[in-house]
Amino acid sequence: MATIEQIDRNRVPRHVAIIMDGNGRWAMQRKHERLFGHHSAMDAVRAAVEAAVALGVEYLTLYTFSTENWNRPQAEVDGLMELLVKAVHSETKTLMDNNVRLQTIGDTSRIPERSRKVLEGCIKQTAANTSTTLALALSYSSRWEIAEALKQICRDGLKADDIDEETLRRYLTTADYPDPDLLIRTGGELRVSNFLLWQMAYTEFYFTDLLWPDFRHEHFYDAVLDYQQRQRRFGKTEAQVENEK
Repeated sequence: MATIEQIDRNRVPRHVAIIMDGNGRWAMQRKHERLFGHHSAMDAVRAAVEAAVALGVEYLTLYTFSTENWNRPQAEVDGLMELLVKAVHSETKTLMDNNVRLQTIGDTSRIPERSRKVLEGCIKQTAANTSTTLALALSYSSRWEIAEALKQICRDGLKADDIDEETLRRYLTTADYPDPDLLIRTGGELRVSNFLLWQMAYTEFYFTDLLWPDFRHEHFYDAVLDYQQRQRRFGKTEAQVENEK
């Protein structure tokens, strides 16, 4: 397991995104309902946030609830929405203590009013915090995001020749964030599941079989240390990158 002392503080990823996978399987392995895994995952969320703050990661985006997740059994969806309320209530102090700013990306209009109000309250309370920005991807999918961006571009009357990559980037929900440098996915699956597809064109991927409720600070450090062993070329040759150092 990596320790924080092993991390090169000059090469910490600016933006880390996490697909928090494995809650249901973790619970079922322990002969519990799936919601038990979601509740148990809060320790992992707290550990990831604290590790990001300790390393100086500026942005941490957690894939919390996808648009596809609305198709899950209603009891699980209702339980997840209730858990969201409890988690935001209980973790606001942790966010304040760690100087973390909370934000959301996604179609939060679909979130139940009670959950949305609690979220809005925490977002307002943490708005002045200046260390890590924690973005919860709620009712989010990348295809939805891109389609909504294109709709708004059309509504704004832009002409085809006025649209380039930068134009589209400005219309995405992540317009104020840098693209992720590192994606961590737990649970052993090797896919991105409709998450930040546009933004992750040059993101480094880190996959682990660890189920999300077992994720702790040292696992975050493992991922960052692995990231620091890679050479990011962005289409250039290895020689070009070496000459730029």
